[in-house]
Amino acid sequence: MKPLILRALLAVWLGVVLGLALLLPPGLGGRDHAAERPAPGIEGELLAEVMDRVRREYVDPVDQQVLVDAAIRGIMAELDPHSAFLGPSEYRDIRTSTSGRYTGVGVEIGVDDDQVVVVTPLEGGPAAAAGLQPGDVIFSIDGLGVGSEDLTDTIFRMRGEHGSQVVLGIRRPGDQDPFSVVLTRREIEFKSVHGRLLESGAAYVRLSQFNDGTGADLAEVVEALRREAGGPLPGLVLDMRNNPGGVLDAAMEVADAFLDRGLILSAEGQSAEARFLAEAQPGDLLSGAPLSVLVNSGSASAAEIVAGALQDHGRAVIVGETTFGKGSVQSIVPLSDGRAIKLTTSRYYTPSGRSIHGTGIQPDVRVVAPAGGRGDPQLDAALETLRRDTAPTAPADAKRPVVAELKT
Repeated sequence: MKPLILRALLAVWLGVVLGLALLLPPGLGGRDHAAERPAPGIEGELLAEVMDRVRREYVDPVDQQVLVDAAIRGIMAELDPHSAFLGPSEYRDIRTSTSGRYTGVGVEIGVDDDQVVVVTPLEGGPAAAAGLQPGDVIFSIDGLGVGSEDLTDTIFRMRGEHGSQVVLGIRRPGDQDPFSVVLTRREIEFKSVHGRLLESGAAYVRLSQFNDGTGADLAEVVEALRREAGGPLPGLVLDMRNNPGGVLDAAMEVADAFLDRGLILSAEGQSAEARFLAEAQPGDLLSGAPLSVLVNSGSASAAEIVAGALQDHGRAVIVGETTFGKGSVQSIVPLSDGRAIKLTTSRYYTPSGRSIHGTGIQPDVRVVAPAGGRGDPQLDAALETLRRDTAPTAPADAKRPVVAELKT
C-alpha cells in the first residue's frame, strides 16, 4: 500500500498562527515503502533489547506505546532540526491548517518585546468583532498567564470546539487599565493575503503565510486593488516579513504570478518524487509594473522561494534584512493510529542554482527595522525603489542548475 505523502516547506514558527503542509493527490505519494522495509537485523535486535530492558527494569512502569513513540522521536530528532515524529494532535493540526480553516478566535499573533501581541485580527472573526486591535498585548488566556517563549501553546489554548468560549486578558498600548474580552470560538477561514492602496497610488499586499488558497487569494486581492485604482497598478510592494512559509505549491503559484517565464526552483533528493523542477507559465499579474519585496529574518521557507526566484530573475527589488535560511523540503508520511513522521526529503535551489540553506537571501537594499517599532523605514525604502522604477539583474556569476543531474 502506498502511503499518502504531504510535502511541505515546514513553517519556522516565528509568531504566525498556523503550521502548514502540502497534500499530494492519492497515487502520487511515492514508492511502496513496505516492499523496501529491511529485514530485522542486529540493529533491530539491539533496539528491541534496550526497549525490553527499560520496560522491565526502569524504576517506574513505562507504557509500551510510550516507549515506541520515544524511540521514533529519537530517530527523527537525530536527523536534522526539521525532521520529527508527529503525534495525533500535531498531525491533525497540520492537516487542518493546510486548508486555511480552523476553529478559534480569528487572530494572528506575534512576539514584541517578549510579549504576545495581536498582529492582525482576521476580518469577520470573533477577535475583530470584539474590537481587538493590532498591537494589543495578550497577557492571559482563561485567567492563566501567557508566555512569549511558546507561541504554539498560546495558539492551541485559543483554539477549541465550535461555540465554546475563551477569555483573553488584554493590555492596550496607551491605556492604563487592562481589560478582558470573552470570545466565542467558531470556524475561521484564514485569508493569508491582504492588500490596500497607498497614497502614492502603489499597491501594498501583505502575505502572512502560504496555504492552499494563497495563490487564488493573491490574484483576487490584486484584481480588487486594480479595480479600486481604476486602471493598471503603477507598482506593488509584497510584504513577506515574518512569513514562516507553508505550502510548497502556493509558493510556486505566487512566484509564477509575477514571472512571465523561467525556472522558479529546482529540488534534489534521494527518491524520484524528491527531484523536480518548477517553471513559470506565461502571464505576469502586474504586466511588468515595478515590484518590491519586503523580507526579514522571520521570512523563511516558502517565502524564501518566492523572494529567491524574483531576485534571480531581476523581477523585484528585495528590501529589508537577510532571511532565515531554510532550503529544505519536508514530506509528512502518515503512520498508524493517527501518527506521522515529518522527514526532510529534498533540498531546493533558486533559479540561479543557489542553496540558501543556513545563509538566507541577502536583500538588494538592506534596511534594518528600528528598535521600538517607530515608523516603517523598510516600507519607505520599498516605495522608493518603486519610484525609481528599477530592478536588479540576475547575478552575473549565477549558475543555472544542471538539469541532467536532477533525473526528472
